[in-house]
Amino acid sequence: MNLNKAFVLGNLAADPEFRTTMNGQEVATIRIATNRVWNNQAGEKQEAVEFHRVVLWGRLAQLANQYLTKGRLVMIEGRIQTRSYEGKDGLKRYQTEIVAENLQLGPRFQGEPKTITTANSNPTARNQTRPVAPEEIPVVNEDEPPTNSDEDVEETSVDLKDIPF
Repeated sequence: MNLNKAFVLGNLAADPEFRTTMNGQEVATIRIATNRVWNNQAGEKQEAVEFHRVVLWGRLAQLANQYLTKGRLVMIEGRIQTRSYEGKDGLKRYQTEIVAENLQLGPRFQGEPKTITTANSNPTARNQTRPVAPEEIPVVNEDEPPTNSDEDVEETSVDLKDIPF
């Protein structure tokens, strides 16, 4: 049995790059910075930063474009993928990235305005903001269909006689 799973928790190094492919698929690319802190043998504090390229497709791409901005904390769950392409100089190049399967937004910073950018692929529209309530920010699994508000859920009671065990 094999497993290809990656978890990355860090801050966005730049705003998401959102686009639509020729086939109409929405895709967003983000870069996440993670820090590692340790003490060397002399007891001096050392720090290193790693940058991770993450690709989000479909609904996850829309949410990244709508809610994520540079500096925001985000957790990504996905799989590692390496692809190859030919560079402008004719040499074969390799790109390793994480293909997101889950996206979880971090908390807002204290003093951060309670607004979000609009979900629009137009770069000039990214500066438009609107108020957002904390409960409005979703946690989304790529495989789950989008759900509507709680008003759409119909409550029913279950009789214990109906349970088959």
